[in-house]
Amino acid sequence: MAIKTSRRLILGTAICLLGTAGAAFAQAPAAYPSKPIQMVVPFAAGSVTDILARIVAQRLGEALGQNVIVDNKPGADGNIGAAFAAAAPADGYTLLMGAASTNAINPSLHKNLRFDPLRDFAPITNVATVPNVLVVGPQVPVRNVKEFIEAARTQKLSFASSGAGGSMHLSGELFKASTRTPDLLHIPYKGGSAPVTDVMAGRVTGMFCNLPLCLQHIRAGKLTALGVTSPKRSPLLAEVPTIAEAGVPGYSVEGWFGLFAPAAVPKPILQRLNAEVVKILSEPKVKEQLLAQGAEPAASSSEEFAAFVKKEHDRWAKIIQDAHITLQ
Repeated sequence: MAIKTSRRLILGTAICLLGTAGAAFAQAPAAYPSKPIQMVVPFAAGSVTDILARIVAQRLGEALGQNVIVDNKPGADGNIGAAFAAAAPADGYTLLMGAASTNAINPSLHKNLRFDPLRDFAPITNVATVPNVLVVGPQVPVRNVKEFIEAARTQKLSFASSGAGGSMHLSGELFKASTRTPDLLHIPYKGGSAPVTDVMAGRVTGMFCNLPLCLQHIRAGKLTALGVTSPKRSPLLAEVPTIAEAGVPGYSVEGWFGLFAPAAVPKPILQRLNAEVVKILSEPKVKEQLLAQGAEPAASSSEEFAAFVKKEHDRWAKIIQDAHITLQ
């Protein structure tokens, strides 16, 4: 009888200990964060992704009571930094400020990636969107999208980009497919500054320029803006129509930037990060900072952002396949 009682006591104690440990584990995310957080930017310092990350990181650190340190890991069209973040421990202390390229486009362009953006990341929230804008040099005798399409069907026109497979290039490929202007010649560059210079000089007809890159030249009259690629007009170029409303129904391309964590991060941590960043993106000062970069806040729930990323991934895979785009 004594032996049975002893066993019951031991069993009861063990259950209590397990219950206590389980409760402690369940409450662990509530203590998050207890140390600095690393926000990986897969592009160079000074890039749009980097600037947006620093705006969010500063306020997120203040909200969480811990430093959020921006860590630039550029290279391979963003794949080096994205792979690093994907392989990090799933504890919420390594985040990725990803972009359309790293988390939706690159898987269809780069073979043998060391990460799968849909499998290896937990989306937290979309942060901001940045449109491209179709521009031509002042010497090109077209003043709207319809005139550009007509000219592209009868003349040998060209469009520049910052590199094959980027949003500028893919904006042009979608435009070609949507307007049936297959002879519109793509001329890739390495980086964004050189193509802008050549468009202004008339060496290339035009380009689907990242808005922050070309805004000052548009305002100075050195480039003519024909249409923005986003589904709605940019408040920075309110007088410039969207390409869709200018004669290409359904056309829509936006660069986007969002926050991700490695897959398997505990849900309470994801919920905490989502709530804090969504709140930050609603602040008037942050909105002003984003708008100064040509970006608009685009906060969302984690579930909405996950569905958006999947849709973008599938959409660009089809465009890239249909256009036979490959990277040499």
